[in-house]
Amino acid sequence: MCSGESTTQVRAIVDYIEEEMKKKGIRPSSVEGYNFSKWVLLDFADVIVHVFEEETRDYYQIEKLWIDAPRIDFEKD
Repeated sequence: MCSGESTTQVRAIVDYIEEEMKKKGIRPSSVEGYNFSKWVLLDFADVIVHVFEEETRDYYQIEKLWIDAPRIDFEKD
């Protein structure tokens, strides 16, 4: 879950994620919300990526759905 300051930045983040995953041979089974880019969901089956415009992220506050879930830190390859 992350956010960008504008819809243009949201699209750039989504494009980068898709490009990097494609290099690893992984493609999303679906992408939702790209045309408006207020909230884009990338479904990689085992992992769901949410990319928000900041205002939209503040409005929905979906982090609260997982407030009790354990956090998993990861390092970039």
